[in-house]
Amino acid sequence: MNHQYYNVLGIMSGTSLDGIDIAYITLVRKESWSFHIHRAITVPYTSEMKQQLAEAITYNKREVEQLNLKYTRYLAEKILNFIDAHKIDNLVAVCSHGHTIFHQPQENYTLQIGNLPELAQLINQRVVCDYRVQDVALQGQGAPLVPIGDRLLFGAYDYCLNLGGFANMSFEQNAQRIAYDLCPVNVVLNHYALKLGKEYDAGGAFAKAGTIQTPVLEQLNSLEYYHQNAPKSLGMEWVNAHIFQILDPIKDTCDIIATYTEHVAVQIAKQLEPEKTLLITGGGAFNTYLIESISMHSSAKIIIPEAVIVEHKEALIFALLGVLKLRNENNCLSSVTGADRDHSSGVIYVP
Repeated sequence: MNHQYYNVLGIMSGTSLDGIDIAYITLVRKESWSFHIHRAITVPYTSEMKQQLAEAITYNKREVEQLNLKYTRYLAEKILNFIDAHKIDNLVAVCSHGHTIFHQPQENYTLQIGNLPELAQLINQRVVCDYRVQDVALQGQGAPLVPIGDRLLFGAYDYCLNLGGFANMSFEQNAQRIAYDLCPVNVVLNHYALKLGKEYDAGGAFAKAGTIQTPVLEQLNSLEYYHQNAPKSLGMEWVNAHIFQILDPIKDTCDIIATYTEHVAVQIAKQLEPEKTLLITGGGAFNTYLIESISMHSSAKIIIPEAVIVEHKEALIFALLGVLKLRNENNCLSSVTGADRDHSSGVIYVP
């Protein structure tokens, strides 16, 4: 593909289950990459779909296959609604991450549903998707995938931190992009906020009202994962096995949220060199108490960009990954995932 302007949709669904991010983007390749986000929305999940996605980790093979087809059709409906609402008729491709159900790279297995060939048929558009499977097959972690976009689109910042279901960060070191998952964030905080009748801890109000339980904080900070070297990545399996059993014995839910928020701040701050610039995106960027806690532990200069980038940076970058795949250029970095080599990952479906 020789032309340098790419009108695409970027589609992302994160582990925090807040909905499907859909962004209409123009990516431009001149001397370097640039972008313009024309429209972007988050479509909340129905309560039924949200429950099924949350429970899917316990499903058997047949149940997962049924959910995959159902979710693909659900995704297609939301994409078509977006295209129709904004009268979009010039797309090069729809670039979709899908929704992660299983992520077990140590078992050479990862599954993102919504990446079936039917998606291209249903929306009548070329689709680029399923970015993680090839990396795992090449002995990589299959995650994180965003760092190539951090390098190409946000390279002016020393660190790029995403605060979503999990915190992940990328940066340059010795002319290589380094990235890894730091710790779970909203998959844990939202879990306990729901017990207080809210979808999430708005602004960190629950954390602010609670008391940090120091022995529990020390137990969290001593978990083996935090002492492992990169590349490394996290999934819900790890959260279920390690985090909840430490937090659940705390009687007061606000104390749980306060303790875990402090844990997140400590783990992030540990990774930062003094006075460097830190770009923060993802839903956690709106948690002012968490951001303040990070700044209490680090002298890094925190930059929070405009809301559309905070909320839709991952959709933007998965759009870029799709375009790189169409150009047959590397979109997966072995320095990040630990794969055998850099490679151009994903599959392309045509209607």
